[in-house]
Amino acid sequence: MWMWLVHRTTGVAIFFFLLIHVLDTSLVRVSPEAYNEVIGAYKTPIYGLIEAGLVAAIVLHAFNGLRIIAVDRWTWALRHQRMLVWVVWGIFVVMMAAFLPRHLGHVFGGA
Repeated sequence: MWMWLVHRTTGVAIFFFLLIHVLDTSLVRVSPEAYNEVIGAYKTPIYGLIEAGLVAAIVLHAFNGLRIIAVDRWTWALRHQRMLVWVVWGIFVVMMAAFLPRHLGHVFGGA
């Protein structure tokens, strides 16, 4: 049940990011100055943290989606759902541990 909630929550978050992304990218056709102002705001540390959250949502949503496909497709996966949930969380932690130091170094250190 918790993974169902996580999957729906990350899906909604990704949807709203894509909606905002399409809208702010379309600004370049309406007003290049406004577009530059919006893009400039995205280079602040708060947006760097939001980007990290977006990457976390995408990684978790993607690997949980693969788990859901496996559970729907194969009976062995249906019998081992709890183990697969832990595999999803393990992959998530490993990928975020690889991503976050580099990303946050760029956000806060200017590297």
